[in-house]
Amino acid sequence: MTLLSNHRTRRRRLGVAATAAGLLAALLTAGPAVATPDPGDKPATPEKVSKSEAAEARAAIANGEIPGKDEIVHSANIKHLGNIPKDALPGTNSDLAFQGKYAYAGNYDGFRIFDISDPKAPKTVSQVLCPGSQNDISVSGNLLFLSTDSSRSDSSCNSTTQPATEKSSWEGMKVFDISDKSNPKYVAAVETACGSHTHTLVPERKNVYVYVSSYSPSATFPDCQPPHDGISVIKVPRKAPAKAAVVGFPVLFPGEGPDGGGNPGSPTNPGVSKTTGCHDITVLPSKDLAAGACMGDGILFSIKDPENPKVIDQVEDNVNFAFWHSATFNQKANKVVFTDELGGGGAATCNAEIGPNRGADGIYEVVGKGDKRKLVFKSYYKIPRHQADTENCVAHNGSLIPVKGKDIMVQAWYQGGVSVWDFTNSSKPKEIGYFERGPLSTDALMGGGSWSAYYYNGYIYSNDMVKGFDVLKISDKRTDPAKKVRVPELNVQTQPDYFD
Repeated sequence: MTLLSNHRTRRRRLGVAATAAGLLAALLTAGPAVATPDPGDKPATPEKVSKSEAAEARAAIANGEIPGKDEIVHSANIKHLGNIPKDALPGTNSDLAFQGKYAYAGNYDGFRIFDISDPKAPKTVSQVLCPGSQNDISVSGNLLFLSTDSSRSDSSCNSTTQPATEKSSWEGMKVFDISDKSNPKYVAAVETACGSHTHTLVPERKNVYVYVSSYSPSATFPDCQPPHDGISVIKVPRKAPAKAAVVGFPVLFPGEGPDGGGNPGSPTNPGVSKTTGCHDITVLPSKDLAAGACMGDGILFSIKDPENPKVIDQVEDNVNFAFWHSATFNQKANKVVFTDELGGGGAATCNAEIGPNRGADGIYEVVGKGDKRKLVFKSYYKIPRHQADTENCVAHNGSLIPVKGKDIMVQAWYQGGVSVWDFTNSSKPKEIGYFERGPLSTDALMGGGSWSAYYYNGYIYSNDMVKGFDVLKISDKRTDPAKKVRVPELNVQTQPDYFD
């Protein structure tokens, strides 16, 4: 381990080129989507686009339909307070977590801790070099958790990439002691089946349970064998984190055959990911509930017994959802927003050709009581601004903005930027604010943009894959009541009860 304004309101009409039809066809016929462009420990290689696509992007900039390269634009109710560029960690920026006056930012090369006591001027407290793709991050008390979803030579922070076909390879969860924010200490490593793409904390007084989401098994991977139809559950004693260990692998998709009971994907359901595990899980501990985004399925389950979660309902959308990516409850736990990461986060899907219902959010209402509760689809939400064919854009990570009696959230859309939207009326969601940059390139499709955008104690924080850590402030009568709400800690996949 090594320590280390401009406002424009418009509706774009970009993305109707004939070449976009080819992209749509490719997405429909592709195999299971990967959840993110996975560059290992380096940024993804830019993909060439056609001359006509490049020309269209430049023309759209010239006509004011999209912002210029790297130009920042935003709605009148959002202010960009500042940006902290990458420093010692050059990899892809990923997820965020918060605690007191600190923000924790994941990066494919490790993680960075910011002091955000003055949100207008965050300061770097420490940077830890510990490569391993995703490096999905969360915190609880004096413990920090980091997901490793690339096959490594060992569990150390000095490891190198190594094929998953080799039995000695390692991937899974890492645990750090952050009692000294300036000098985090690596205290535990737990190997998990198929690694850890993301993880979710279920904290208790003496222990922290960690739900590990991973997928894509292969008969050639000794530590990632099919069927991989569940999640790993790790128990971490707070006073003895070095004793962290897997305590179970609950099966969420029971069924006969080699692939369990999840969505079979293509060719049965063309363009839909085969379910071989979960991508992300969000828990609402105050309600003993969890929602899982599991590739080809969305699930609702009970976590009354955290070591043995029980599925209540399972839904699929084989028309418009390609890859169930993440989930967010509203405060009353009578709605779940699921996201579809069409194209795996590396494609340009925010255009007219793909349309408003794919690569979007799906809003589901939770009806019934107890174990008879059901997820009922109500509508889709997608940002109302078309992006260039050189911009990766699709629904990604977001969080609630805590306004009592309202359902409002902020969400990252990669190069589609940050969107604030209201789904109080489940059938008629609407955007109420946005922030974004122009394309990274007009000549190539480059991976970038906001990976995670979360609301924490009065401000919006965004981790841009390429540009760094952004701080935003929204001033709007619809969201202003949230400024009074404070929480001591925020891991978005462990949703707090803001009004308990």
